[in-house]
Amino acid sequence: MAATRVPLVADLVEAAEAAAFLAPRGLAARAGELPLPCRTLFVPSAAAGVFPEPERNARSGADSARGVWSAECADGLVAAGSAEALRAAAAAWPAPRRDAALAALDRYARPARRLRFADGETWDCARPRLMGIVNVTPDSFSDGGRHFAPKDAVEHALRLLDEGADILDFGAESTRPGSAPVDAAEEIRRLVPPLAELRRLRPDARVSIDTRRAATARATLDEGADLINDIAGLGDAGMAELAAGRGVPVCVMHMRGEPGTMQSDTRYDDLLGEVATFLAARAEAGRKAGIADDRILLDPGLGFGKSAAGNEDLLRRTRTLAGLGYPLLVGASRKSFVGARTGVAAADRRLAGSLVAAAAAAWGGAAVVRVHDVAATREALAMAAALRPGAGGS
Repeated sequence: MAATRVPLVADLVEAAEAAAFLAPRGLAARAGELPLPCRTLFVPSAAAGVFPEPERNARSGADSARGVWSAECADGLVAAGSAEALRAAAAAWPAPRRDAALAALDRYARPARRLRFADGETWDCARPRLMGIVNVTPDSFSDGGRHFAPKDAVEHALRLLDEGADILDFGAESTRPGSAPVDAAEEIRRLVPPLAELRRLRPDARVSIDTRRAATARATLDEGADLINDIAGLGDAGMAELAAGRGVPVCVMHMRGEPGTMQSDTRYDDLLGEVATFLAARAEAGRKAGIADDRILLDPGLGFGKSAAGNEDLLRRTRTLAGLGYPLLVGASRKSFVGARTGVAAADRRLAGSLVAAAAAAWGGAAVVRVHDVAATREALAMAAALRPGAGGS
């Protein structure tokens, strides 16, 4: 397991979730000491260095005096308390740990929601944007190839726009567990005709291309695509440079392995830490290639190399991942973990569970929610926004 190399922040309410947050740090046995409910911060040594022993004791005493519980662990420091007390304690720590802690706390309190397109339009995702799914595949897990023909794909895309989709996500390769890969030439053959027709009918529509191949991304950008949704996390040579050169946003996703094998091992010692570390590293790779901060989206990759319980854990920690400094995209719609929890085997009948998952992502600070059922999700998110604690009344 790779060490967690980025600070993590979480609001914890119950002892079980406190133990789960502390377990990767070797501190699960001390979960009962946390002042629940509390805001909890982990600052890794990899990000901010290690306190010398004399400073540890002084720091621990000062934290306690401020009402903050803190403990050193093998790979960093964990501290917990109210949001105000935790920030006050962190402000008194020596740099660079102070700087890393305060930056993490600020990002958590104010998740990034700004997304800028190549034409200069900027989305403020104060309300989550809806990404409608258009599968141009013969073997999609969710619709069984219902929209494989170009005419059917375009009709479905227009329907999703009418239902309120902010952006459409066209994909030509099924990435369900166990699926076989499709090469770039076949992806392009499937994608270009419906994309060109949609552009003719609705030149104003925003379009994302779900691909892990730079050649496919390039061909579809030439046809007017606006965003690259990359499940391989900029793994294909030239993908980051392509996005930077075209000035288009890119979504970077976490996946262990390949779609064909990703569910063969879903065990993690620290799922949240590993996903956060990977996403932060790939975002930094994108920045180094020239992609602007407000053109990077992160996606934890629900359903991609995670167990059902792991997917639920990540969804509960949407706020933590949204605090990495980039807008977060969450795609839970119709996935098998929704069916596992609700007992609904047929993917296209998992609407109720998918709507709850979308609402949870929105409450956690997701900037974009990727869904099959746009109209129903739009209604559910409107209600969730109205009922969110602190939303006020009308």
